[in-house]
Amino acid sequence: MDSNGPALTSHPQYPPFPETLDTAPLVTISLARLESRDDAESNTLFKASRDLGFFYLDLKDSNIGRSIISGAEQLKDVQQSFYSRPQSEKIQYAREKIDPFFGYRRVELPLVNSEKTPVLVETYNLRKDDFVGNRESLPCHPLILQNWEIFQSYVQSCHKVVHLLLEHLESHLQLRKGALVDMHRLHECSGDHVRFNRAPVYPFSKDLVKAGEHTDFGSLTILMNWLGGLQIRLPSTEQWTYVKPIPGSAIVNLGDALVKFTAGILRSNVHRVVPPPPPQNNTVRDSLVYFARPEDNVILKRLKGGMVNQCPEIQAEKEEPEITAAEWILRRSVGDLKGIYTLKGGLESRR
Repeated sequence: MDSNGPALTSHPQYPPFPETLDTAPLVTISLARLESRDDAESNTLFKASRDLGFFYLDLKDSNIGRSIISGAEQLKDVQQSFYSRPQSEKIQYAREKIDPFFGYRRVELPLVNSEKTPVLVETYNLRKDDFVGNRESLPCHPLILQNWEIFQSYVQSCHKVVHLLLEHLESHLQLRKGALVDMHRLHECSGDHVRFNRAPVYPFSKDLVKAGEHTDFGSLTILMNWLGGLQIRLPSTEQWTYVKPIPGSAIVNLGDALVKFTAGILRSNVHRVVPPPPPQNNTVRDSLVYFARPEDNVILKRLKGGMVNQCPEIQAEKEEPEITAAEWILRRSVGDLKGIYTLKGGLESRR
């Protein structure tokens, strides 16, 4: 794939995102410039990580970036093939049969579609540790096994991007080299995973989308999508606004773990998924996500050094239990640990 990456994505196959719609003010950051240690680009990354916690990452001029673009297109095909399989086949790999978090999951929404049948949202979580050999692999659908090398390459490329972003953040936070990176090593067990998301065509429901408002509870999220539907709540106005998909770019956001590690210096912004805007709203929405999370044995607490030491400890931090990332992820995923991040996307009394 050459620098004309967007033309080689499948975005033109879908209805266009409406040009007249107001969208979230995400800045675009060049992966290639971050790789070359461009100071201006690094400064833009740090500002975006503090102000909004979301940004576009332009992948086109980077070898790693082009690998992610190509891998995402291939995995979208795998995803669509998997979701086309009979339900009786897919549920053989359901979480209930495999793992509390990893595996296939279907959720029946309290809605019916135009055919008067239940609306199903489907996800399939596939852990990084399986693809890089950190653990004995969980049972998975034959399609995953048939495309194992594509998953391996995609995981490794996304992980390299995660390390690069963390290296830049370490520098701006004036932390020791490796303070963040050393908690996110590829060959250590963690909750990192690839997720297939499928959202069917369904009408907007105020109660449903309200229930889906959240912050991510890991470190960094790399989203590849082809249709609108993601919305973020602007910190300044609390207005909900769509994030427009950009061919050749990933949407990256920070999670609660980075808020925790940095005593609220960085932002994990509130977001949600709603039906795409017209004319995209009559199309099934598939998206591909890579979630990067701290290693399982890492204790979720503020780091020491640099800018973090300048932040006074607030009562909410003192009251939060110190637990491992593995326990944090499991408890957050089942709603047992609400945290102190969900209302504003940061440590509340510091915002």
